[in-house]
Amino acid sequence: MSDAVRYAVEGGVATLTMDQPDNRNALTAALLNGLADGLAAAGADETVRVVVLANTGPAFCAGADLSAGSGGQAAVAPRAGLADILAAIQDSPKPIVARIAGHCLGGGIGLAAACDVSIADDAARFGFTEVRLGVAPAIISVVCLPKLRRGDALELFLSGERIPAPQAAEVGLITRAVPAVLLDGEVAAMVTKLLAGGPGALAAAKRLVYDVPGLERSEGFRLTTEISQARFGSAEAAEGMAAFRERRPPAWVPPSGRG
Repeated sequence: MSDAVRYAVEGGVATLTMDQPDNRNALTAALLNGLADGLAAAGADETVRVVVLANTGPAFCAGADLSAGSGGQAAVAPRAGLADILAAIQDSPKPIVARIAGHCLGGGIGLAAACDVSIADDAARFGFTEVRLGVAPAIISVVCLPKLRRGDALELFLSGERIPAPQAAEVGLITRAVPAVLLDGEVAAMVTKLLAGGPGALAAAKRLVYDVPGLERSEGFRLTTEISQARFGSAEAAEGMAAFRERRPPAWVPPSGRG
């Protein structure tokens, strides 16, 4: 695991904390490698049910590592690119929650948009600042554009303007913005809700959101019928329905969530 990203598991939750406060968690090779390693570790750990992506310092992620120079050389070789990280977040069968405590720029918005749920400190600011550096928000557009109306995307991409977190939530880039004092509580409450869902059911529900909108209608009905039949026939569904009838928590709910 890279020193740029701290990894910890507790109560079925893996927390990946981007820990490069001195460079505002820029997307260095070390940070990208750390995210890749952390996501892989969380995916391979059967005890992990939910992943939280967090940060230290004044920025969630400042985007590209400009200190590497025009040649893009870095002391650490990247084993994963930003596109790989964004794909890994969305392809993960486990829900991934972003806890955004600080500003989020450029590629950092891609991380926030790729996560399944993103909750931000309402003092944070978000900006597609690439055009002001002579580049474009190309890779992150893949995960950001599905969340934005075309008019909002054009204004934000072309202006490079930084907007407050509540506006980022209003246009759909993140789930919601809350006062800093409420951030940890909001994230914890969301994690508790996610832990109440069956692991297989959560994975299936997540895939519906990412896959169905791009399908032609008949193909959509075919795929969703298969998913529905598989879920209703699963042992997880049998346990969930038995728990409902018996008015008890299903077996997958951790003891801490049974009060």
